[in-house]
Amino acid sequence: MTSHRADIRALVRGIVLFSVAFAFVESSVVLYLRELYYPHGFSFPLSPIEPRHLIVEVCRELATILMLIGAGWIAGTTPWQKTAWFMVSFGLWDIFYYVWLKIILDWPSSMFDWDVLFLVPVPWIGPVLAPVLISIILVTAGWLILRIELSGRRFSAPQIAWWLAGLGTVVILYSFTSDFRATLEFQMPQPYNYWLFASGVAVYAAAMIASFRRKEENAG
Repeated sequence: MTSHRADIRALVRGIVLFSVAFAFVESSVVLYLRELYYPHGFSFPLSPIEPRHLIVEVCRELATILMLIGAGWIAGTTPWQKTAWFMVSFGLWDIFYYVWLKIILDWPSSMFDWDVLFLVPVPWIGPVLAPVLISIILVTAGWLILRIELSGRRFSAPQIAWWLAGLGTVVILYSFTSDFRATLEFQMPQPYNYWLFASGVAVYAAAMIASFRRKEENAG
């Protein structure tokens, strides 16, 4: 039992260390990009980017996701453990990405500053607050799943939780991508739809309640 707990603590330390360090790597790349394209400070509307730089940036983003998936794959022993470790790693990486940007570039100046969140398949844009909140949800949900899985029980989400999580994802992604043409055409985006984002987060919360309340009842 003691050995099992020590193994879990070692995994947690390893995932945290990897995620925080990888976040620094990510933020350092942004430093160089902004020196090239935004020497006077990052802001919207965006500046045109050379096609070869854009291709490399898209590939880098995809490689980043694959590395985070790989970390979860190595850390977990069951499908849900692998998924949960990925959720924790992704969430920590994204949170510390902004922490490092603040340290390195003194940006963002507030949680409401606009950022380009992702580029695949179209640009995702939104305030820094949005990905940080999603990352907190991911870390929380991932850790709750791991608590169940690492205690010897098996986690399973009810069908309603899958539907709710899917709906929440669609709503949140739409809030990020509905004005993607502003990015492509180098224009100022429309004001962010915080109510739409909040609706997606609320649906995520409902999915978590549906999943973990049942587990607590079963444990009781």
